[in-house]
Amino acid sequence: MKKFRNSLLKQYLLIIFIATMILPLSIPLLSASFYRLEEPEIRSELPSSSSSIEKTWKEAAKNLTGASDGQIRDKLLEFKNLYPEATMFRVDETGTTRDKIPSSIPVPTVWTASSVIQFIQENRGYQADPFTVVSLIGENPGEGFMVLQIPRSELKSNDWFNKYGYWLLTGTFLVLILFIVASSLFFYNIRKRLVHLQQAMEMSGDDGIPSSLAVKKDDEIGRLVKSFNRMVKELKLGKERERKEEKLRKELVANISHDLRTPLTAIRGHAYSLKKEALSKSGQESLNIIDEKTDYIGQLIDNLLSYSLLTGGKYPCQPEKTDMLRLLRTSVATWYPVFEEHQFEIVLDFPEKSFTWEVDPQWMNRILDNLFQNIVRHARDGKFVALRVVNESIIIEDHGPGMTGVSMQKGAGVGLSIVSLMVKEMGLNWEVETGGHGTKNIIRKE
Repeated sequence: MKKFRNSLLKQYLLIIFIATMILPLSIPLLSASFYRLEEPEIRSELPSSSSSIEKTWKEAAKNLTGASDGQIRDKLLEFKNLYPEATMFRVDETGTTRDKIPSSIPVPTVWTASSVIQFIQENRGYQADPFTVVSLIGENPGEGFMVLQIPRSELKSNDWFNKYGYWLLTGTFLVLILFIVASSLFFYNIRKRLVHLQQAMEMSGDDGIPSSLAVKKDDEIGRLVKSFNRMVKELKLGKERERKEEKLRKELVANISHDLRTPLTAIRGHAYSLKKEALSKSGQESLNIIDEKTDYIGQLIDNLLSYSLLTGGKYPCQPEKTDMLRLLRTSVATWYPVFEEHQFEIVLDFPEKSFTWEVDPQWMNRILDNLFQNIVRHARDGKFVALRVVNESIIIEDHGPGMTGVSMQKGAGVGLSIVSLMVKEMGLNWEVETGGHGTKNIIRKE
């Protein structure tokens, strides 16, 4: 029984089995029920259907072999008593009509072959009214025939169907409707549970993972819900592991960045001291390389620390209305000596009218610093940098090898990752057009 309750297939097969059993039995059961409603006198042993009357009439005619006229008339009167509304007559061996009951019925006095055929044709078929039975008297065709006619309205079977046929069909139809309703409720319940499961899958919590569901039944859908709950549990465990690993990674990056600053500062101090000493040309070149590389490492450490703070939510964005032309002029002025030192051609194209954005000035300066730093580091051979403002869009362009090209200073791209995070957080749009002839960075409001 438990296995049956836990199987939707078996439950629906039971519904189909009950329907296939009840539907065929409903007609005879309903017929028997209505038959019991008939009055006792109606439910007598008297033949009432057309087939039973025809059978009784023919048997009576057959038993009249060699009977006298009086015996035949008595048999007709006997049928008249049984069926008061009936009319009957007999035709003897000479073709003469005899014993008309009642005597006023309009039939030929003398019968010929053609009149017999015409009479039979006019009264044959299930739609002919009155119901007519023609039977030979006895077993010898030479003894004549007798005819019984009863109005179809007097036939008990026809009267019963007229009286209860509508209710019989209605009852059968209701049984069919009951099966349809039971099937609909069965599938409605299945659909309701599946929709509930679908909604649970589409609705995610604060961590982006759906919530678990209660298992109400241990059927196929219930087992599906159990599998869903197991998946949710595994996702939450994986999310928690990922969160811990991310936290550990950020702490590790922050600690390493902090720990590297101390020896890096010491290296810079010793390099500065060596610059005061008399060195050979080769030594001076080595000292310049040391100074350049320490600056590069310092920038990498700074980027790593900033990226860790950004992803950890410890470098908050504080947007305010900012004069963008003023910010751009200040930023490019800071980098101007660097570009001149590396012999860059500098192109500045600013409109006369300024414009404002709702951004964090520190973040915006950091974005520009990272992009300019990227040009100095990777596009130095192009010797070109341009800063333009077109339709309130900031365009920074270089003639380097492009982001897909080869650069001696190519790194992991942490600086550009910081740019991407900051641009997205401030609601800006950043597009990059790059190729073999340079790179164009476009920053605009969304």
